[in-house]
Amino acid sequence: MRRLPALLRSLIRSSSTPATPLTPLFSPTTTHKPNNVTLLLSGGATALLQLVSPGALAQEALPRLEEVTVTAQRRAEPLQETPISLAAFGEERLEVEGVTGLEDIRGLVPGLTIDPFPINNGTLRVFIRGIGISDAQITQDPPVGVYLDGVYIARSTGAAMDVADLSRVEVLRGPQGTLYGRNTTGGAINLITARPSTEAVTVKQTLSAGSRNLASSKTTVNVPITDQLAIKFGALFQQQDGYVDNTGPGEDFGDREVAGYRLDLRWQATDDLTVDYAYDRSEVDYTNNSYQHIRPRTPVQGSQADLIDSSANTKYATGFADELATIMPFLPSYTEIEGHSLTLTQEFDGFQIKYLGAYRSLFDQSYADLGGGAGLAPGQDPHGQSNASKRVFRLDTGEYCGQAAQFVLGSGQCTPTVRPIVEQEQWSHEFQITGQAFDQRLEYIAGLYYFREEAVEDNGPLHHQLSGPANLGAPNFENTFGDLPILGGVLGDLLGPNTTLRAVNLLSQRYNIENEAVAAFGQFTWTPPIWQDRLHLTLGARHSEDTRTAIKNQTDITVIETAALSVDGSMALCSDGTSTCRNFDNLKATQDFSDDSLSAIVAMDVSEDSTVYFKMVEAYKSGGFNTRDPQRDGNQGAASDGNDYGFGYAEGFAPEFVTTFELGAKTELLRHRLRINADVFFSQYDDMQLNFLLAGTVADTKVANAGEAEMWGFETDITYLITRDLVVNLSYAWLDAEVTEATDVNGQDVTDQFVFFSAPENAFSLAADYTVMARPWGRISLNLGWNYTDERNGGTLQQNIANTELRAYDLVNARLSLTEVPLGDGRLGVALWGRNVFDEEYELSAIDNLPEADRSVIWGEPASFGVDLSYEF
Repeated sequence: MRRLPALLRSLIRSSSTPATPLTPLFSPTTTHKPNNVTLLLSGGATALLQLVSPGALAQEALPRLEEVTVTAQRRAEPLQETPISLAAFGEERLEVEGVTGLEDIRGLVPGLTIDPFPINNGTLRVFIRGIGISDAQITQDPPVGVYLDGVYIARSTGAAMDVADLSRVEVLRGPQGTLYGRNTTGGAINLITARPSTEAVTVKQTLSAGSRNLASSKTTVNVPITDQLAIKFGALFQQQDGYVDNTGPGEDFGDREVAGYRLDLRWQATDDLTVDYAYDRSEVDYTNNSYQHIRPRTPVQGSQADLIDSSANTKYATGFADELATIMPFLPSYTEIEGHSLTLTQEFDGFQIKYLGAYRSLFDQSYADLGGGAGLAPGQDPHGQSNASKRVFRLDTGEYCGQAAQFVLGSGQCTPTVRPIVEQEQWSHEFQITGQAFDQRLEYIAGLYYFREEAVEDNGPLHHQLSGPANLGAPNFENTFGDLPILGGVLGDLLGPNTTLRAVNLLSQRYNIENEAVAAFGQFTWTPPIWQDRLHLTLGARHSEDTRTAIKNQTDITVIETAALSVDGSMALCSDGTSTCRNFDNLKATQDFSDDSLSAIVAMDVSEDSTVYFKMVEAYKSGGFNTRDPQRDGNQGAASDGNDYGFGYAEGFAPEFVTTFELGAKTELLRHRLRINADVFFSQYDDMQLNFLLAGTVADTKVANAGEAEMWGFETDITYLITRDLVVNLSYAWLDAEVTEATDVNGQDVTDQFVFFSAPENAFSLAADYTVMARPWGRISLNLGWNYTDERNGGTLQQNIANTELRAYDLVNARLSLTEVPLGDGRLGVALWGRNVFDEEYELSAIDNLPEADRSVIWGEPASFGVDLSYEF
């Protein structure tokens, strides 16, 4: 047994670069005691790989893995020297995977899930380590920060942007509270575009065609103007049909057309001053997907949703249905994004000063239909004008011309079709100073940050929201409407035996917000003159100040239609005996927050190519206001579920906080052919913003800081250059996330009602890139990818898990390409590709609170195939 450590040390030395300026920490010449665990990991891996591939290590000419440069710590540095759990994708990998925007990296990073928001596919729901936001309200912020060339993108609406020329994507897992600040409790995603070059004129053109009438064109042109000035232009055009047909009126579900443009300018004004300007614009025409209903609704005593019989024209299916039918014309949606950014970088002797200023605007108009999906029966009309037509169930914002519209607007009037609009503008300024001092033993970055945004969500004027036949058999129908004099005493005399009542909800909403944030931050890394400069100590801090203002306007009217008359049934939804309890008139709410977040890192260079680190980091997610709160403030008394919560929309909710501890290692073995990065972490969440669905309602919620949570996790990214022609990438994430405390308004423990959503316990991604043949006339490559995601909750925190659980699934992608074919002055390439090649049927989202179903899902994209043709010179 005494020979084992010596044998392992021998194996380590045989797999290391012969001469290195840094003495291995466990070399016999050092006075440090060997660490048997480290020896076993390093030497054991070498010995095992020699057994698996005995001839590979003898190939002295094998290339090494390319060094990956990232900017996760707001400065360019090697991935292996960055003590952060992160995944980075370079330009070549992005092309292989077909990534043109944020949504395309879904499945490539275990622990990261990206789904379209169910009723607005122009909005993305991003989760890292199970932390994200399921609702899309302009008064609430997502806890995963998205950055485009360093510019924070505040709204998840519009985050589905398509950028014409991405050069790198970085996914930072875990809180980033000091260098990135608020709203990064889950992590951050950096989208980095390619900058212009003064070296030469370059042009690249890629054309694609594929399943469901896919047609795409991507163009990039780089033009040097002078030795100091260059511009770069990029354009992307893409269209594709959806995968669910609409057999009713209007557009099909999921159709999409994209036009993206980007202009970059780089001016080397002096030897030390660099000016970068960028303009980008994206236009997306799309139609939303729609939920498909799995299980009919089970009636619940006291439920408002069960006052409407929604089953008459609802389609139920246990698996994917390739067609549904709308009742009203299904309308297209539109998103327009525009941005300007200016970066000034001034180099000095030993330090750098940078200014980053940006302006971005967003316009989004989205139409959704959450109806039954079975369409109209013969002889029915969508407005309930006849007794038979009163059986029609609708959940959309289309035109309504029934009695309810005339009751509210006047004889012969119809409520208009409404496509809710979100408009947002944001401005940001950031100053940074980075550098080194004390013989380069101190590395530092410090900065000031300012952010402001204005936005409006306009869901008006008064329009149709929900209608259907009143369910006379509902357990609570008589109790709910019996208190209304006209319904309790007179209604029975007016109704004939065959008369059908119809309930119609009319709604108008408008929310305005103004948010402002300022911050001062710094991070300092000190390398003391001990232990051969192996030890690196980092301390970071950020002070943040937030001011948030929101104004809510809402009119909510429920009308009961009969053959003889219509009445205001809104008071049936109120506990104060009036019909105005759910109306808001310019209700203004303001909150101020401040936070101090710290981070500390201890990193040790175990050898020239291996580093271990321990990290502690804090972060916070800003507070806000809940637009779905049915009460104005805490003075309104009991809500529709009979509870007096003591707060309403005006009080809002406070920030939530997280502290994370992370132990990680980054190492390269086998002469830089094997790269293993891994970490384990523990996170503690306090003052969690819990969303309570009010009993018996469809969408009325209360948000309160009433929870705590813990999570444990393990993540690893492994890259192995097995031979000159074969590279394998394996990424794996394990997550154990649990809500440990949740208390309702009555002080009762309701912890069992809450569970993390989009937090799969296991997820992995396995990719292999194999060069089949490399000749002067071209290179043939095969790329295979296998992505697995474990079962997870697909709804919000407070859910019936049996109705919202998403099944585990795995997707296989493939690409066969011929590249580097000489043609004229350039190179030609062609590739055949397939995504979800085995046509896996999987779910992206599930909800349990629609009136027509206890379980409704949105299915993922089926198998698709295509071809890419590219030429560059």
